[in-house]
Amino acid sequence: MASRFDEDLETGMRELGRAAREAQRLLATAPRAAKDAALRRAAAELRTRRHHILAVNGADLAEAEARGLGKAMLDRLMLDEKRVEAIARGLEEIAELPDPVGTELARWTRPNGLDIARVRVPLGVIGIIYESRPNVTADAGGLCLKAGNAAILRSGSESFRSSRAILSCLHAGLEAAGLPTAAIQAVPTTDRAAVGHLLRMSEFVDVIVPRGGKSLIERVYAESRIPVLAHLEGNCHTYLHESADLEMAVAVTLNAKLRRTGICGATETLLCDRAAAARLLPPVLDALILRGCEIRGCPETCALEPRAVPASEQDWYTEYLDAILAVKVVGGLEEAIAHIERYGSHHTDAIVAEDRAAAETFLARVDSAIVMHNASTQFADGGEFGMGAEIGIATGRLHARGPVGVEQLTTFKYVVRGTGQCRPG
Repeated sequence: MASRFDEDLETGMRELGRAAREAQRLLATAPRAAKDAALRRAAAELRTRRHHILAVNGADLAEAEARGLGKAMLDRLMLDEKRVEAIARGLEEIAELPDPVGTELARWTRPNGLDIARVRVPLGVIGIIYESRPNVTADAGGLCLKAGNAAILRSGSESFRSSRAILSCLHAGLEAAGLPTAAIQAVPTTDRAAVGHLLRMSEFVDVIVPRGGKSLIERVYAESRIPVLAHLEGNCHTYLHESADLEMAVAVTLNAKLRRTGICGATETLLCDRAAAARLLPPVLDALILRGCEIRGCPETCALEPRAVPASEQDWYTEYLDAILAVKVVGGLEEAIAHIERYGSHHTDAIVAEDRAAAETFLARVDSAIVMHNASTQFADGGEFGMGAEIGIATGRLHARGPVGVEQLTTFKYVVRGTGQCRPG
């Protein structure tokens, strides 16, 4: 198939789109039992084929290292037994979720007797463009299937082999459940021009979901003729309020920054109240530095921690995706909120505080998709929210915000039932 795509890329992409549209019409009314059976069989296939998946992932990793990909990208790309098992469990968790399709959101009767219901329906065909993470193949395919959508997946070239191996497990699940394999398709070429064709296929594709770096998102916004549900960068903050418990401040900050530095929910900037900086920052920063984290600090931070290097203005804007943390001392709650508003990406921001009133003010006024109190920003994840998995964290306001799971991959329609009513002239 790849060779045919290389010969006539536009025709090949349109064939993908046409097949996806036909499959989605069947999937839109498929019974829950069939969709759940497909997900569970795919999970079983992932476990059965795990050695093959790890082998091809090793080939992807070797090629990525040779190309000079950074540590964050390599971490996102890497699979091991534990991660493959997590992917399989994620599909099973999606199967356990209620089927959103057909759910009645509201119902009322008008004085003229018309019965009106607002009912969940699939979005349609979703094009998903992503980099590095092969697990997105299963997460995106599984979520779209559960919500009655067809998916056209375009993985990054660095994860091409891994993603194809995972896709074969999804196809095995669809076949076993009697559902069309065209419900989840992947673009079978690494040619970057395929993305441009996908972004113009408005007759076949209803929504585009980009998940990747800033350059990818900018390209999608510039070229797409299709509505975009964007996953933007995660310049996340943890703010240590003057009332923060020291032990909690150390534990939460370490986890938020270093559990996995290459994920979008990793904290990139630490803010600390001046009134508690001498109490909180030295032990927090010492714990970070001992674990290999570079500190880029404001002048007050550098005075408290000589191993810190001076931060530039650009550091406050930067999503490092690495063991680097920007640290700034602020005058209080108002300054912390203002800093997050100016420099943040409206992804995930957290406050560590014993003062409940201060925490509630932070939660109410910080305009991010996810706001947290006394918890690590690395909980910014659909699976951790009980949503089974996610396609990404949407940072805009339309159509969804925060983790994009099954419900967020639906829209609604109005179903009106009458008894012969005619509107008076």
